[in-house]
Amino acid sequence: HYQPVGTTDSEMAFCYLLNRLKSQFSEPPSDEVLFQFLTTICRELSALGLFNCLISNGDWQLAYAGSLLFFITRKAPFGEAKLADSELAIDFSEVTSQTDKVTLITTIPLTYNEHWQQLYVDECLMFR
Repeated sequence: HYQPVGTTDSEMAFCYLLNRLKSQFSEPPSDEVLFQFLTTICRELSALGLFNCLISNGDWQLAYAGSLLFFITRKAPFGEAKLADSELAIDFSEVTSQTDKVTLITTIPLTYNEHWQQLYVDECLMFR
């Protein structure tokens, strides 16, 4: 049903994942069932070569680490973050509220003065 428009392996993997979802479920599954299903598909794709995956339905973000993935969750009290590859810094307390909460997921840590957590290889996490 879903066909890649371009030629990237990422697009092929995404269409494969969507087609598997369409063939497996006639109605939307629970988040728990969907998480288990996506984890299984991500592991299958990772067995074919280097594969990281970030996918979201608007309510949650799934992150699968076939290789390097890091994340950080920022929430109050906010402080200063210093970029790892430049002399730029931002004080998040000046641009956020006490109720803000955000998680960043990257292949390498973007800042050097914050504690980034690394996903294990073959680990899949869901962020809400």
